[in-house]
This record gives sequence, C-alpha cells and structure tokens, in this order.
Amino acid sequence: MGELSRMIQQRLDDAYASLRHAHSENDTYLADIRQEEIKELRRIAANHDIGVEPPCVD
Repeated sequence: MGELSRMIQQRLDDAYASLRHAHSENDTYLADIRQEEIKELRRIAANHDIGVEPPCVD
C-alpha cells in the first residue's frame, strides 16, 4: 500500500470515528461535515484507483 493509500485510509478511519461520535452526541453539524469529508476522501481514492476498506465497527 502506497503512502497516498495509507493516508486516505487513515483519514477515512478518523472521519468515520468522528462521525460515530457526532451521532452519539446528536451533533448534526459535525455529522454533516464528516459525511462530506468521507464523500470527498472516497472520491479522491476512486480517482486514483485506490480501494478503501469499509469502516471499522466498534
């Protein structure tokens, strides 16, 4: 896995964790931001033919 792949996967993992936290705190603003961040990271990954792992479930 290249550096870009690792960086995108790490940022996705962090964004999904933050999204779960936002949902648990009923923070709709943060949830919206994280969903857009995830969407953008997945778009970048697709543009570079990088497969991303599904989010980890705690």
